[in-house]
Amino acid sequence: MDVFSRTFLPAAAETGLATQTVTRHMPVFRRCVGSGDATILVTRCSRPEHPVGGDYLLLLTHRRLVVTRQTRVLHRLRLHLNTELRELSNVTWSPDARSQSVELAATAIDGVRERFLIRTHHPKQVWQLDALLHHAFRTRLRAPAERLVATIGESPAPARPAVFRPAPVR
Repeated sequence: MDVFSRTFLPAAAETGLATQTVTRHMPVFRRCVGSGDATILVTRCSRPEHPVGGDYLLLLTHRRLVVTRQTRVLHRLRLHLNTELRELSNVTWSPDARSQSVELAATAIDGVRERFLIRTHHPKQVWQLDALLHHAFRTRLRAPAERLVATIGESPAPARPAVFRPAPVR
């Protein structure tokens, strides 16, 4: 069993997703995510600007964000968003313990601003979700530090090696 399969099912069970839902979306997720990528979060979500647009399922791994959509009438699965985390910009989320939800927003590489509303069952889960998102987007995606690859110019004078002299014999 690969890393994705080992981490996907427990993450889905943690959010209370039905097995039938998970197995329907699994082939789409499998095409988008590599076998060595660990799952951080799998959950249902909605889009605040399209309340009757269908059911969405969000998958967050250490490298990718994938969102699928299931149509209401024919129950067809469609890929809504498939992007690497480093390609997202202006990622924000706002936890609200009173409404037991977290709104996640990010700008995709094509410039489209995506917004998702994730509802939880308990206010405590809001803060767990906040910690997961912080881990995925803040601690893992730090700006790369400058690295010295090569220098142009004269190299410093090499230090002369010490000359070995035989010790006097007594």
